[in-house]
Amino acid sequence: MIKRNEQGILIVVSGPSGCGKSTVNKMLINSRKNIIMSVSDTTRAKRNGEINGVDYNYITKEEFEKNIESDKYLEYAKVHSNKYYGTPSDFVNKKLKEGIDVILEIDLEGARKVNEKRNDAVFIFIMPPSMEILKSRLINRKTETKEQVIERFKTAYKEINEVSKYNYVIVNDKIEDSVKRMSSIIDAEKSRVDRIEDIYLGNEEELIHEILMDI
Repeated sequence: MIKRNEQGILIVVSGPSGCGKSTVNKMLINSRKNIIMSVSDTTRAKRNGEINGVDYNYITKEEFEKNIESDKYLEYAKVHSNKYYGTPSDFVNKKLKEGIDVILEIDLEGARKVNEKRNDAVFIFIMPPSMEILKSRLINRKTETKEQVIERFKTAYKEINEVSKYNYVIVNDKIEDSVKRMSSIIDAEKSRVDRIEDIYLGNEEELIHEILMDI
């Protein structure tokens, strides 16, 4: 008899800006059961249309720094005009214990911090088909200035060179294929031997005798 570990899987997803990781993650969540995006804490102001507890947990700088002192974050960073962003450990652990898979969409530094704290996470890197296509995607988004596009492109080049630190890489050419590949990775991870809690076959002689009785 095989007893499986029913705990959810922590999936860390990284990739350069413009690679399509957010779209892949959203489509994956819509196509599978028992899988969610982690909800991060942030000290930035809530934007129009955002919902507290869904998009982010909006807290004060003082609350965030108190949480840092209490080691309540799986990973955190101060970015974008000194605003904090962090992944609450309690939220992730609660969902995993409930058998729910949790996706963390974070940068390379955040992934490194998660890797230092957990040895059971699965690390997936989303790669653009080519740097030329990535450049086109960044330009076509029309959300950044020319200087910002250049900076993001340079950062992407550095990030892609870190891909060997991840367990899996997905080249995001066709979005539907990328979602299928990620789903297959999760299924494969759930079948790993080290995720099986126990295998009990009983006494060898008794088992063989019982099985062979009807022959």
